[in-house]
Amino acid sequence: MSSTSQKRKKIQKKFKNRGYNLKFDALDEILVFADQFPDDDDGEAIDLLLDNLQETHKSSTVDAESVRGLINRLLGAHNAPEEPTTSASSLAIIDAFLVPKFGYDSVKKKFNEHKSSLPIHGEASAKTALYRERFMLLSQRVSRAEHFSRPAFDAEMSQFENNEISSIQSLISQRGRKWVMGVISQLEDGHFYLEDLSASVEIDLSKAKITTGFFTENTIILAEGEMQVNGIFQVITCGFPPLEDRDKTLKAHSEYDFFGGGTLTKEETIKLADLERQAVNDTFVILSDIWLDDEEVMRKLETVLDGFESVETVPSLFVFMGNFCSRPCNLSFGSYSSLREQFGKLGRMIGNHPRLKENSRFLFIPGPEDAGPSTVLPRCALPKYLTEELRNIIPNAIFSSNPCRVKFYNQEIVFFRQDLLYRMRRSCLVTPSSEETNDPFKHLVYTITHQSHLCPLPLMVQPIIWNYDHALRLYPTPHTIVLGDKSEQEVCKFGGTTCFNPGSFSTDSTFVAYRPSTQEVELSAL
Repeated sequence: MSSTSQKRKKIQKKFKNRGYNLKFDALDEILVFADQFPDDDDGEAIDLLLDNLQETHKSSTVDAESVRGLINRLLGAHNAPEEPTTSASSLAIIDAFLVPKFGYDSVKKKFNEHKSSLPIHGEASAKTALYRERFMLLSQRVSRAEHFSRPAFDAEMSQFENNEISSIQSLISQRGRKWVMGVISQLEDGHFYLEDLSASVEIDLSKAKITTGFFTENTIILAEGEMQVNGIFQVITCGFPPLEDRDKTLKAHSEYDFFGGGTLTKEETIKLADLERQAVNDTFVILSDIWLDDEEVMRKLETVLDGFESVETVPSLFVFMGNFCSRPCNLSFGSYSSLREQFGKLGRMIGNHPRLKENSRFLFIPGPEDAGPSTVLPRCALPKYLTEELRNIIPNAIFSSNPCRVKFYNQEIVFFRQDLLYRMRRSCLVTPSSEETNDPFKHLVYTITHQSHLCPLPLMVQPIIWNYDHALRLYPTPHTIVLGDKSEQEVCKFGGTTCFNPGSFSTDSTFVAYRPSTQEVELSAL
């Protein structure tokens, strides 16, 4: 019996012992992975692969697609390439439905990972847990902020003015100015309340001095004020919980993999950081709103592809964000077969650019009006029925969720396609402050980073799958956030995070070239 045949049987046995049914295409992928470790007679590499697979894969059937991304991630950490070129091992793409879920335990002061499978249709308690977990996440972050942390020794010894946060329940028995933290909610029509884990209190924001950001229902705020005789808390000053430096967050929670890209040792992190700095030629090209049913848009897209086909080093990654049709793909949309043909046409267009087809990868992220089961977030990848022909032509095409996470060596990048700016402005309870900026995009970036959440809108405005709200968290704050929005393209750097909107390619002919090694954003247009 040949050594390859023996290895096949050994792998099949290991997977069977763990309860997995291994498909032939997956077995071929795993054999290639095992060949990377010729001295591994005990099969430790396969055991490591199985351990990681059990954490993310819920089905008993394992196909090539299930293991490919995991293998790329393991190879990237174990044997990152010496050449500073982008390969599958330097780039990990994480679907929103595979992001690990962590809940904070306020008693033990630590996070616990949720290990069991999460149903799409959660029970009523999951909705309550959504708000509680958002609050607890920010509460533990605020506990480390100098201005709001309780001093361990005499307050006079502290170099910071201490503002201790009171529970809302304690306002009943206390007088004078107090700081409270809570979620803005509308428990009665026209009456807004602030809720924490202990109680709720009606608030009056009419005289409040506010900081930068969009204050909407569902956002979590810190408010200074005083209880009135009528039982209403008069807010004097309010703002979002202070943002924490990414390095400080990682130092506090170094053992947790919040992003979903896998945990690394200190040595691996240093090595990947060095490789990331060397990857100066890597470029990501990001386009949003690519209407495949519009001939003018397709001609513009071909112009873009022609331009990058002729450059010395082709882009490592093209990110195509929806919407992929000029009309909403809702119940009245009856042209799915036509849209399927248009995706095939896009595949042939990419195939006519051999250097891009061979050396670039193509990531597709659905938009808010694309085909799918519903408009709820997170959205699953585009249906295979629509993309099957494109997949056959372009093997480097990847179809992921919205939002989607990408890890480039050590750099964490979040992609989100949603017309968020307009909806956040419409949902504001008070006029945004103009003291620091009048730029709506900066207000938006300030809001989502301080809320540690991509979409802090009311659930009635933007429904979210209760059990997968964690997939929209921005904690720790990622290096880069890409907000695909139909508003004007713009870039904003805030608190160590680069955030940009590529604009609408279909209406404004705009897109972005992003160089991850330097976090340089080049706003481009035809």
